[in-house]
Amino acid sequence: MPTVLRSGPYRVYFFSHEPNEPPHVHIDRDNVSAKFWLQPVALARNFGFPAHELRRIRILIEEHQTRFLEVWNGHIGTQR
Repeated sequence: MPTVLRSGPYRVYFFSHEPNEPPHVHIDRDNVSAKFWLQPVALARNFGFPAHELRRIRILIEEHQTRFLEVWNGHIGTQR
């Protein structure tokens, strides 16, 4: 479960055992989490984040999208 970014209260990561899904990241803060697709950036699932915070998280993901895709392809690409 590589962590690709820590920003403020957020931890952004992906699971190594999900190579058959499109590129995405998971975001945790305390006891809430969400999953965002990376191409295009879109909310896949939400487990407790309020809407205003999801908007901030989406912006964070868009700002780092290129890096997240590089890390995803570098790590997951070796498992396919």
